Amino acid sequence: MLIRLIVTYLPRYRVNVVAVVILQFVATVAMLYLPTLNADIIDNGVAKGDTGYILRIGGWMFAVALVQLVCMMYGQYFGARGALAVGRDLRHDLLHRVNTFSAREVGTLGAPSLITRTTNDVQQVQLLLVMSSFILVTAPIMCIGGIAMGIHVAAPMAWVLVVAVPILGITMALIIRVMVPGFRVMQARLDSVNRILREQITGIRVVRAFVRERYEADRFEVANDELADASLRVGRMMALMFPVVMGITNVTIVAIIWVGGHEISDGTVEIGALSAMISYVMQIMMSVMMASFLAMMAPRATVCAERIGEVLATETSVVRPAEPIGFDADPATVEFRNAQFRYPGADSPVLDGMTFRVDPGTTTAVIGSTGSGKTTLIGLVPRLIDVTDGAVLVGGTDVRHLDPDVLRAEIGLVPQRAYLFSGTVASNVRYGKPDATDDEVWEALRIAQADEFVRAMPQGLDTPIAQGGTTVSGGQRQRLAIARALVRRPSIYLFDDAFSALDLSTDARLRSALRPATTASAVIIVAQRVSTIMDADQIVVLDRGRIVGLGQHDELLDSCETYSEIVRSQLAVEERS
Repeated sequence: MLIRLIVTYLPRYRVNVVAVVILQFVATVAMLYLPTLNADIIDNGVAKGDTGYILRIGGWMFAVALVQLVCMMYGQYFGARGALAVGRDLRHDLLHRVNTFSAREVGTLGAPSLITRTTNDVQQVQLLLVMSSFILVTAPIMCIGGIAMGIHVAAPMAWVLVVAVPILGITMALIIRVMVPGFRVMQARLDSVNRILREQITGIRVVRAFVRERYEADRFEVANDELADASLRVGRMMALMFPVVMGITNVTIVAIIWVGGHEISDGTVEIGALSAMISYVMQIMMSVMMASFLAMMAPRATVCAERIGEVLATETSVVRPAEPIGFDADPATVEFRNAQFRYPGADSPVLDGMTFRVDPGTTTAVIGSTGSGKTTLIGLVPRLIDVTDGAVLVGGTDVRHLDPDVLRAEIGLVPQRAYLFSGTVASNVRYGKPDATDDEVWEALRIAQADEFVRAMPQGLDTPIAQGGTTVSGGQRQRLAIARALVRRPSIYLFDDAFSALDLSTDARLRSALRPATTASAVIIVAQRVSTIMDADQIVVLDRGRIVGLGQHDELLDSCETYSEIVRSQLAVEERS
């Protein structure tokens, strides 16, 4: 998967790749040439006392070293630019892919894991590419070139390299083989740490309310210790690599000096050749050290690439039609035709046999016990999830045949969890309609019964809102979310338990203000509170994913036992009629 990602993304920056290869090649060849020049100075300049020769060859050495420095510097520059660009593209494509996921895919992969894959995993692949831009070209040329040059300058000592290099390569391969599973475990445990930390930060109020700080600290400590243990196991193997390389290098140099000493005494090798041989041994071992450093990073980057590839390869269950068609009728019409939804591998469907119609200018309420499928039903209309059988029609057209962007432009959704983004009151309301004027924003706030507390804020519409809306109360957050849906004036309104945090009087005022604003729209309200839906044109009663009642309030009191039980449990005797 790592190779596939590189092959997919790196060719986009082929100019950088070509520049890196050429520059690093020149720099490495220059590096290999320097010991030979140094040997010439020792054997021909110093030995003969020829100062002119020393200065001339020394000048060549300076020029070669300068070329090496410039080429290496610019090679690193182009390599880093290419690697960082690949990281940027990976993050872009990951976010784009995640944005196409339905709730099913997000739930399967997990939000904490998706965050880790988009940040830490991409960073690991990017870091590998940055290092590869220097090592991948330099190390092989330096190793092969060093062996060739060593044989050229001192053939009688070459057998030492022939023995040492394979031993070093086999040792590194064995260590890396052990490291790969360790990196896979480490990334999985990093996901776990991120998940627990995210839960604790998001649910800090609940943790404190139930005095569970000690429990949560212990839970995080366990996950953190498991990550530390996995990291230590991998770290021990990583720490073993460098002593092994240095040990083999030192033994090789000692062997070269020992063999070279005998060869010099026999007159078959000169002192300069021995010096050059030692330099080439150092270069060869340095290339192996660089390769081992790259190999040390490669297992973790490979695991990260597999996780990135899993996200990129995951297809959303909500597929955009190849040839989308338009609405056949009024886009405010919503119809469920024997709609069913079943999670993969589930024994029974979450929803089954959903058949009813919502016409423009009418309000349909959905009520039922917890877990009866109300939120799932709402999610079928904007295609947050798709039916597994039957159909959902908007404007007379199956939603699966509509362009999702066109479909969702006709819908104003207020989710069960009223989420606000960091910014201001105005930016959150304008999230529903970016070009909304201040008058439109205030009108939406008025209908949502939010204008009074917004005007009381120090900066009005420009009052800062923290991420998640934690700087306002639950009821205020819910009303701002309702205003966000109202400002776009859609054809369909979906309120998923959007009035639960409001008191009865605010609830009544909001519904009263909502009626004239939605006279041409279809409205679907999911609610737990009977008082919120008593005046609806029709009420859908759900029980375990099936419709057990359909009608108006008075009709259902007589015909639907489930609805009657809900009413009796909530309303006072004088309100039941």
